[in-house]
Amino acid sequence: MAELFNEADHRCMARALQLAEQGLLTTSPNPRVGCVIASKGEIVGEGWHWRAGSEHAEVHALQAAGAAARGTTAYISLEPCNHHGRTPPCTEALLAAGVARVVAAMEDPNPQVAGQGLAFLRQQGVKTDCGLLAAAAHELNIGFVSRMTRRRPWVRLKTAASLDGRTALRNGVSQWLTGHAARQDGHRWRARACAILTGIGTVRRDDPQLNVRGVASITGYLRQPLKVVVDSGLELSPSAKLFNDGQVLVATASAGQRKIDALTQRGAEVVRLPGEGGRVDLRALVTELAQRGVNELHVEAGPAISGALLSASLVDEWLLYLAPCLLGDAARGMFDLPVFESLASRQDLVLRDLRQIGTDLRLLARFR
Repeated sequence: MAELFNEADHRCMARALQLAEQGLLTTSPNPRVGCVIASKGEIVGEGWHWRAGSEHAEVHALQAAGAAARGTTAYISLEPCNHHGRTPPCTEALLAAGVARVVAAMEDPNPQVAGQGLAFLRQQGVKTDCGLLAAAAHELNIGFVSRMTRRRPWVRLKTAASLDGRTALRNGVSQWLTGHAARQDGHRWRARACAILTGIGTVRRDDPQLNVRGVASITGYLRQPLKVVVDSGLELSPSAKLFNDGQVLVATASAGQRKIDALTQRGAEVVRLPGEGGRVDLRALVTELAQRGVNELHVEAGPAISGALLSASLVDEWLLYLAPCLLGDAARGMFDLPVFESLASRQDLVLRDLRQIGTDLRLLARFR
């Protein structure tokens, strides 16, 4: 890699990734992409993708560069597209501007692109390179990559607990276990997700709004994630607070048409995904969400749904907030999981990040 890319290449691609990150909360279901146009290491134009349906990062960068784009290098955090979608192909825009070299951090995992964009540019005489800061680019779009390659979202489970691993008192009271800073941080994680999933038990107990609050994006546009409720028996009340704004999808195993009609009249969409034991088929649900363009699925649910997702190996990442307190053995635990008879049955994780958020600890880990 050191032979392919010099210091200026690294600096310009790092800037492209910084630009891409500005779309963290707004681009879904599209990937987050940044672009830098540079001549001999000097940036003459830069841009990033703001939201689905708007111009791609390359177009913004080329517009900023103007005539100075001819003969330059374009550094793009994701391979440029070579097909007509909501917008024209970015490869054509790069060619029309006279760009001489294109460096992509990674190939686009979308089968409609998947190397074709770079291959087309090479055929037209443009020098292309790929793989610079690829790991960072992959992390930035981990949900998009998951949806394109695994046909399922990247599933992030969020839990707030005491130091002894309890999420609520025996009577169900849990508000507020963590402090204000941790709760606001949790809203930022909600904001980057395409959908927020919870179970009917949490809705009955806490009546959550299940939306994003107190978070601002650079453009001023804030996309509210889809609200997903797992409700096997259709117990959801049409008066629940989550209906006050945004889109609601109810996943059920029930065929009760009268209840379905009541929720539909409230603005919800109801999808039947019956599984074993009269419960919702969670694997079918995450597949359904991927088909709806969900890249990152943020889960805030009780022990039953959280445990079921873990048991089905559907959780990729765990976002855990630990409050500096103890609730005791009688308080509610994090997950309903089967009894492990040996340590070999344990679920191992890889720690990714640990930091203090206000008075609480935040741990980010991934399941092996």
